[in-house]
Amino acid sequence: MADLRALFSTNDQVRMDQEETFVNRGGQWETVTSALAEHLAHITSPDFSVQDFEAPRRNVLVLHGVGGIGKTTLSRKLESALTDAARRPAHWDDPAWPDGAPRLLPVRIDLSRAAGGDFEQYVLTLRLALARHLGRALPAFDLALRRYWDTVHPGEPLEEYLRRRGLAARFGDALPGQIKGAIGEAAKHLALPGIVGSAAGQVAAALVTSLRQRHERTRALAGCARLADLLDAEPNLDVLSYYPHLLAWELSQLPAQHAVVPVVLLDGVEDVGDRTHRELERLIQRTVWLMPDAFFVVTGRSRLQWADPDLQGQLDYTGPTAWPGLAAAPHPIVPAARTAAPTTTARQILIGDLSTEDCEHYLAHRLTTPDGHPLIDEDIRTIITARSHGLPLYLDLAVLRYLEIRRTRTPEPADFEAEFPALVSRVLQDLTPDERHVLRAATLLDAFDIPLATRAAGTDRDAPALRLTERPLVHEDPAALWPYHLHALVRSTVRGADRTDDRWSDQDWHRAADRALAGLGEQHAARPDDRALLVGCLRQGLRLARDHRLGLGWLAGGAWAYVGDEIWEPLAPPAPDDAQPHTGTTVLDTPADALVETLSTLAGRQHEHRTRTADRLTRVLDSRLLPPDLTDLALYYRAKAHRDLGRADSSRRGMQRVADGDTRLAPAARRGLAHLARLAGDFPTALAAAAQLGWKGREHRVLGDVWWPHADFERATAAYQAAVTDAQQHDAASERATAQAQLAFTTAFTDPEQAGAELDLAEQYLAGLHLTATRLTTRIAALVRDAGHHDIADRAHDLDTEIRTAGIGYQQATLALALAFHHAVHDDQAALATDIARLRDLTSDGDHAYYPDIAAFMAGLPCPAPSDTRWIDGDQAVRARWRALVTDRRERVQSTW
Repeated sequence: MADLRALFSTNDQVRMDQEETFVNRGGQWETVTSALAEHLAHITSPDFSVQDFEAPRRNVLVLHGVGGIGKTTLSRKLESALTDAARRPAHWDDPAWPDGAPRLLPVRIDLSRAAGGDFEQYVLTLRLALARHLGRALPAFDLALRRYWDTVHPGEPLEEYLRRRGLAARFGDALPGQIKGAIGEAAKHLALPGIVGSAAGQVAAALVTSLRQRHERTRALAGCARLADLLDAEPNLDVLSYYPHLLAWELSQLPAQHAVVPVVLLDGVEDVGDRTHRELERLIQRTVWLMPDAFFVVTGRSRLQWADPDLQGQLDYTGPTAWPGLAAAPHPIVPAARTAAPTTTARQILIGDLSTEDCEHYLAHRLTTPDGHPLIDEDIRTIITARSHGLPLYLDLAVLRYLEIRRTRTPEPADFEAEFPALVSRVLQDLTPDERHVLRAATLLDAFDIPLATRAAGTDRDAPALRLTERPLVHEDPAALWPYHLHALVRSTVRGADRTDDRWSDQDWHRAADRALAGLGEQHAARPDDRALLVGCLRQGLRLARDHRLGLGWLAGGAWAYVGDEIWEPLAPPAPDDAQPHTGTTVLDTPADALVETLSTLAGRQHEHRTRTADRLTRVLDSRLLPPDLTDLALYYRAKAHRDLGRADSSRRGMQRVADGDTRLAPAARRGLAHLARLAGDFPTALAAAAQLGWKGREHRVLGDVWWPHADFERATAAYQAAVTDAQQHDAASERATAQAQLAFTTAFTDPEQAGAELDLAEQYLAGLHLTATRLTTRIAALVRDAGHHDIADRAHDLDTEIRTAGIGYQQATLALALAFHHAVHDDQAALATDIARLRDLTSDGDHAYYPDIAAFMAGLPCPAPSDTRWIDGDQAVRARWRALVTDRRERVQSTW
């Protein structure tokens, strides 16, 4: 039906289109079951053939919508309901399948990047589901798969791959046995000897010959017209994508009592391509085409474009003829009240808000000129799309605003930067006064649960919050830290364009923000050891305190808890409206401003140059807004940044100020002073200081840092191992990763084979942590492990570039020392001279001045200008140990040539 309001808003002959959306889960279930019923009727008709590669495909249903609208939840519910009728939601009706229809086999596959799957896993999941359900071999496919696996994964048992990927735990371990049985049976029919019959390649070759010569012994597989060609093709990923045809053919050969129809639920399909790079999408689309007897329910953020003829060449099968269901109206309506049976002519169903691409499509087609061109200019469509957050209502209001402005002048992008007060009225009109009150409080929060929303609203009853969460403007993610969040557009509009009679005053907003901040603190206090909750509370709490000029309260203690683990999850809330253009810096007017800047700097320092870190923390310290203990926090980490930049004097002054105090960072500052002594080559002082540090000062790691420059790797390794153990006992993930990286570094000098295992463990410990310097240490350790071989020069160059980008000067010197070790093993005197000169340049500020000495020790060269290093047991003993290390590595390398 036409939009009459828009139609009567202009005298121009403007073409208008009307597209609607739905979010009714019952309607979606009816859509799926109706489409499935049509599919079952189609594949059981006498003229259906899985080997018809020209017939249009109607075996796809797409349920698309914006992120967080519940697509994944719907996909899981569909899998559950199709698997077991007892698990079907009560409001979902019984499906009506055709008489004699085969059984359905739901197979859900998560294609999102977070799931970590790939195309091989996709194909194996299909076969594993059938293995578990049918309990029998599928010879054509199994033989092809075994040949592919033996070629592409030589020496890797399929069983181990399935176990490692978690597929065996999900589907059982029957598949390898079924494949083995299929190969053995084929070998038996082909009269191959046992030793040959165990090799899939020989069996495949014999089978191809037999098929092409039409031997009687292969008549069971002769009906698969393209089997010989697939077995004859050189196995690779592209060839693998054609093997699902063999699955389809095998399923078509099953007796009626064993017949089964796979219902493949593909979730997160937006991650298989970005509408530009479609390699994985092409492989998956090919499997859909080649399995016309299976039914695919695709959930993703955008419509599938397979029916677009312009994609010819990017995908194998394109255009409306190939996919008639995907080329129908882009936004069909599923009746919310289910007053009529939903149509399944169109197979692209919008289940929520619009994606960016679909907003653009909507606006481009909503108003068009008589010759079919979009009436709304592209730049205006872009800004409307960005501000709509995918809400169709906003798009409609923007279209009406466009027509209103067009009466008197040409609309401009700036006309659409304002909120729509009418949207607030339409959002609030169905809410009770209590629900409106909770809604306004909830707009202060990025996400919330019932207790938090109730606390922020200042009410003593949960009922209004519970009712609000049932409204379509509240989205739910059961797996999130707080399960509920408001639609982004609703949230911003209620905050910025509320013109209703019961709107809040500025003081109302301030009091609600104070309550919300307190509620976050109470949740953190109830679960103080929950790291994810701490980070979530800080992210929301810091923004509330900054934007509403609140006191720090529990945020001070939360900041210390955040810093204590040194994990450094991203923490900075979005920049406020007063952020300086082009720099993103904010005016520091309150303690909350200063704390936000401090913590965001500490988290961001893992991804930016240390000079910026030092400058940002200097700005915080100069503001004098932080209380004394948090001032020490900024002071300590600025001193660390100065140390990384080679500013030893500045670092020493900062560390000393913190060490002289009694804040929580005093032990760390004393460790910092020990490190500075070591950097200056005063090893006796560093050793004496280490003995006083204890666990809080990381005594064992400091000892390891003292001993490895002496080439006393036995002591250094023992110290780092003790540091790892300490960190494990204290559940300090960051310290454990750092100590393990240092252990790998020292082991790389003496035992390259063991170093590989230590590096693997370091990588495991680093997973999920943001520790730039530690990751660089592991990269340098890998070079030391490979020293003496000829493949490290390019790696070292790339690593040096990364170190320069990070601004961690001491790692440049350590990398140069690793290269000197490599060249000493090769006895490359010219390269060694260059290394020593570079080391002198890198250590000219006095830090690590002993590195050029160590390089000379390695090479057995004199030190024409020895440093003032105070070695613990004298330079001659150190020289002898380094030289012996080089000699030992040289012998190792030569023995492998």
